[in-house]
Amino acid sequence: MGVFRAAQAAGSDWRQLVAQISQRLDVAAHGDNIGLLYATDYLARHLGEILTELRRQTGIADWVGTVGIGIGAKLAGEAAIGHFDCPALVAMVGQLPPDSFRVFEPIHGNLDAFRRQYGDWLAQAHPLLGVVHGDPRNPLAPSIVSDLAEATGSFLVGGMTSSRAGNFPQVAQRVVEGGFSGVLFGAGIGAAMGLAQSCAAIGPQHRITGAANNLLMEVDGRPALALLKEEFAPFFDVNLERIGWDCFVGLQDALCHGAGLMAHGIIGVDPDRGWLALDRMVEVGATMAFMRLSRSAAEADLRAMLARVTATAQQKAKGAVYFSCVHRGPPLFGSAEQEFAIIGDSLGAVPVIGFFGSGEVCHDRIHAFTGVLAVFF
Repeated sequence: MGVFRAAQAAGSDWRQLVAQISQRLDVAAHGDNIGLLYATDYLARHLGEILTELRRQTGIADWVGTVGIGIGAKLAGEAAIGHFDCPALVAMVGQLPPDSFRVFEPIHGNLDAFRRQYGDWLAQAHPLLGVVHGDPRNPLAPSIVSDLAEATGSFLVGGMTSSRAGNFPQVAQRVVEGGFSGVLFGAGIGAAMGLAQSCAAIGPQHRITGAANNLLMEVDGRPALALLKEEFAPFFDVNLERIGWDCFVGLQDALCHGAGLMAHGIIGVDPDRGWLALDRMVEVGATMAFMRLSRSAAEADLRAMLARVTATAQQKAKGAVYFSCVHRGPPLFGSAEQEFAIIGDSLGAVPVIGFFGSGEVCHDRIHAFTGVLAVFF
């Protein structure tokens, strides 16, 4: 696998952006055959035209990508950049053996058609990594991610499209919507993956003493909501209408390292019974802690994740993709480029591109308020 190369451009005319990207990538001199493309949602309605023109100017047929409310990049020899409120594009291209990857069009529900189309290749290539993009409007999104990871045996990374434009387009050979699309990489493509969180615990760990399905009922024998209000009191009065934005529940998770807890969102409240509904199943006896967003914790966890990823490398990194939550970026880190600058500090002269989405895919689940990285080696 050759080294990936990337380019970015911002401006009001999408044609000029494509021309700048194509010129900077200089594909003809390198023989690249796969590209990843992210655009701000200002360009959502032009994504089909952008793809057509990119194909014409670069000669690359296989493209995957999507739009985001924000995009970012850290390119070799340049400062990290981030774009949130302007038309902008980032692209990364590389040369891979033709049979080492497969671009797939959206999966909207079950995987029957996917298995028929890609079954032979899956059996031969044994893919270990998938970069995926999902439509947040699809109610089956969590099960699609889980089923796709199981069916392919792949570790999935990616993000949910985010857009203020009214449409949620993805690129998978053509512009599509509604499901999960992306690219699978065969076992010969080396990569390391990691996840960083945005939250810090605000108090001690507790034991769940009452739960059913995704309902957190009792903690240490007390109604969950009562304990939450008590622990958050030094920071702010809990507003039930904002509880899903301000408060999180940390639970033990295999994706966490050491004794860490994974922050999970609160999606509902029963104020009469003091129950909390979470975005995952809850078990009696499990350890938990209440958490809140923290820039210092988010930055520390991002740096720790990068240290783990680079420690696994047996050869020099060739490129990377990064998917962050729209509520990280400027709201949490203060700027659109800060996360990409931190990644650049760790990876050095390695091209990194990505976008800020409405959910992040890591392994076989969709997360929120996280940053997900894949580094190609």
